[in-house]
Amino acid sequence: MNPQLVMFEEELKQIQKIVDRLLQDSRSRTILLIDKNGSLVAASGSASELDTTSLSSLVAGNVAATGGIAKLLQEDEFTGQFHEGKGMSINLSLVGRRIILVVLFDKNTTPGLVRLRVKRAQDELVPIFEALAIKSSQPGSSALPEITDQDIDDLFND
Repeated sequence: MNPQLVMFEEELKQIQKIVDRLLQDSRSRTILLIDKNGSLVAASGSASELDTTSLSSLVAGNVAATGGIAKLLQEDEFTGQFHEGKGMSINLSLVGRRIILVVLFDKNTTPGLVRLRVKRAQDELVPIFEALAIKSSQPGSSALPEITDQDIDDLFND
């Protein structure tokens, strides 16, 4: 298992902006960012129409299984996957080594356009997730800095 990803508001806003732009630029239906544990990080498009919890878990499992295949073939990792259906297709890409970028698209766009726009989004997302890893590992850093130990004690002592 990978350690839980810690998100901060500033970076989450940057990530959401990139995901929203990717949705428009690629003419896709839905964009999801999922960590390798299967937790949804960000979404754009028609994600509310999907069971994102199940989809996130299945995508993370798929990437883990593909990682096992890569190791058997003496590859470090396969960084991209593409599945084409009759009406819907899916492009999965690793961002850094922890995040899975999921693009769901239909016949209103092309796999080539999706791949091109995904590459640009990856180039923008990688430095943000690298900065998050550094930021969250610094002593005294917390995703919830406004909550004190006293606040927690008060919550449980009422």
